Amino acid sequence: MNGASRDALGAAREQLDALTDNTAVDPARLGGELAAVTALLHREGTLRRALSDPSKSGEAKAGLLRQLLGTQVGDDALDLLAGLVRARWSQPRDLVDAAEELADTADLIAAQRRGVLDDVEDELFRFGRILSGNSELRSALANQVADGTAKAGLLHSLLGGRADPVTERLVTRLVTAPRGRSLESGIDALSRLAAARRNRMVAEVTSATPLSDQQKRRLGAALARIYGRQVHLNLDVDPEVLGGLRVRIGDEVINGSIADRLDEAARRLAG
Repeated sequence: MNGASRDALGAAREQLDALTDNTAVDPARLGGELAAVTALLHREGTLRRALSDPSKSGEAKAGLLRQLLGTQVGDDALDLLAGLVRARWSQPRDLVDAAEELADTADLIAAQRRGVLDDVEDELFRFGRILSGNSELRSALANQVADGTAKAGLLHSLLGGRADPVTERLVTRLVTAPRGRSLESGIDALSRLAAARRNRMVAEVTSATPLSDQQKRRLGAALARIYGRQVHLNLDVDPEVLGGLRVRIGDEVINGSIADRLDEAARRLAG
């Protein structure tokens, strides 16, 4: 997003944080309601355009939203959504993207409250790795003509009882309503949202052999110096790395051996 949409999303994030600071608010329920409205806005183009029309006043759009939703969602979700439609958006899709991000973030807040955000983050990463290594599963879940209920059932057979309910909800929403995204990009976006809950960045680390605790601490400290913030390590092993180390953070990639090239990479990036 850029321009007006970026500012509107920033304000919406702050509103969600302020709302969920109240322990009386159920973030899991909130996430489900926001996700349902996201699906509605994605499906109904006329409504989407009407609620993001810059020629209409914010109050008029909020009034239309309240009239349409009535008591179908709770007051908390309705207030958040009213704030979204009052804002200015560079394009109608940005409004839907923002509603979806708020839904996913609300679920992650629910995980954070229960102290399982790290687990959800790791499960999202592992599921992404499973997808990348299983073309048959990826094809089944990405099949655009397959029934959404059947895909949700397949996911439940894979994740039910093995992953946190938040992980299953997030992945199921992504698979049944990808909104033009690949599964890989959707999982990556969810991982970034999870990391943002702790003001952390995510580093995907691939090494030839499992890293020792000392190596993980050294790597985490070096990356923290480079980026000025805590970095969460998602670890993977690939013998083809041939004794070296590959670290990807966003679009940046660091290649080097664990012992004698990491510090050099850190100095280069810092400079």
